[in-house]
Amino acid sequence: MNSRNDMTPHRNDVTPVPASATLSARSGSRRRGVAGFFSALAVVGFAAAMVAPTGVALAQQPESAGPESAYSAALAETQNLTVTAEGAAIAPIQRGTFSVYVTPKPTPTPTPTPTTASSGSSGSSKPGPSGPLFYTGGGAPAEWMAAAGIAESDWGYVDYIVSRESGWNPNATNKSSGACGLVQALPCSKVPGNGYDPVDNLRWATGYATGRYGSWAGAHAFWTNNHWW
Repeated sequence: MNSRNDMTPHRNDVTPVPASATLSARSGSRRRGVAGFFSALAVVGFAAAMVAPTGVALAQQPESAGPESAYSAALAETQNLTVTAEGAAIAPIQRGTFSVYVTPKPTPTPTPTPTTASSGSSGSSKPGPSGPLFYTGGGAPAEWMAAAGIAESDWGYVDYIVSRESGWNPNATNKSSGACGLVQALPCSKVPGNGYDPVDNLRWATGYATGRYGSWAGAHAFWTNNHWW
């Protein structure tokens, strides 16, 4: 049976570690520690460089304002647009107008409407081609002058003028000017009633003679000098 000393290993059996190996291990650990320190320092610097602009922007905001969100920024922009639209003076649009005439096809032919003016005060009349009411009542110059209210003392002046203007033809018409009746009233439409009715024509002529020349005598004097009145 073996003794206790045989079972216990002797110290002399353990291989001794050289001193140079121990020093090498310590130096390696020290190098790894220095490298790790510088690596951590580089990471911290990189992180600071990334965060610095954000920090500066936050520092520039008012102290009372919190961090701005995307919703708050969009709301502020919407309010700015609303204020701008409400505060702007929008002028009304000026629109012009125009009209267009379209010629109908086929072009209709106008139909003349006959004149239906009443007859003169001293006789019946008949419509002509263009509507004038010619005198057909008959009578004599003396009757017409008396009916028109012309004094007998002026009949000679009237006869002189009318004989040269119309030859005492109640329906005399100047083709170029349109003057009508005994005294060739121009235009014919200015005679109240019917310009071709002798009484209406002479009644208007009395007002014209006295209004422009003072009397039938004045009208006669002007006509003899100028051959018109």
